[in-house]
Amino acid sequence: MPVAIITGASKGLGRALAGALAARGWDLVLDARTAGVLKETAEALSVYGTRVEALPGDVTDAGHRAELVAAARGLGGLDLLVNNASALGAEPLVRLEGLALDGLRRALEVNVVAALGLVQEALPLLRASRAGAVVDVSSDAAVEAYETWGGYGASKAALDHLSAVLAVEEPDLRVWAVDPGDMGTDLYTAAVPDDDDARPAPDSVVPGFLRLLDERPASGRYTAPALVEAR
Repeated sequence: MPVAIITGASKGLGRALAGALAARGWDLVLDARTAGVLKETAEALSVYGTRVEALPGDVTDAGHRAELVAAARGLGGLDLLVNNASALGAEPLVRLEGLALDGLRRALEVNVVAALGLVQEALPLLRASRAGAVVDVSSDAAVEAYETWGGYGASKAALDHLSAVLAVEEPDLRVWAVDPGDMGTDLYTAAVPDDDDARPAPDSVVPGFLRLLDERPASGRYTAPALVEAR
């Protein structure tokens, strides 16, 4: 069975993607900071009969990243790494003039440094897979200038660039930076709590991610809604 590591997997996009992969027979290593919610997610996925290792922790902790990769090794290897865990840097988001530098550091540490650290830890297993792939969850804030989204957007832009360079350095892997588009998630609510507009559920964009796995296009930056529409 193929094996995936998904960070930030207890809810939102991470949980939706985990469910879709489990339904396809994937074994999973799941990460999130909140142990109780992560355990609930793992139990919900047990109906698919696949193996699920739920490891609560913080991806900025090198020891935790090593545990995630060790768990994948215990399941037989690693075919897919999804860097989905994200930090906003401020909740709610604020203009750059008021963005605490510690908040920016946190966004960069979670969204960029930890993501690269997990890739580095996982590379030997990914290289050994016949279909090794990395999905770095990006954002339209990485390429558009939205008021108050500067710190978060800067971190995602940095993640996009790391993804592009990794693709050049590891041509035998697929490395996709994926913008999921607007979604109704706890992260978005924390970012903009006064926005009452209805937004799509994370499940609606999961088919776009699955299309990448099915068709294995060239490494690069993709938007999940466009992948869904063209499916």
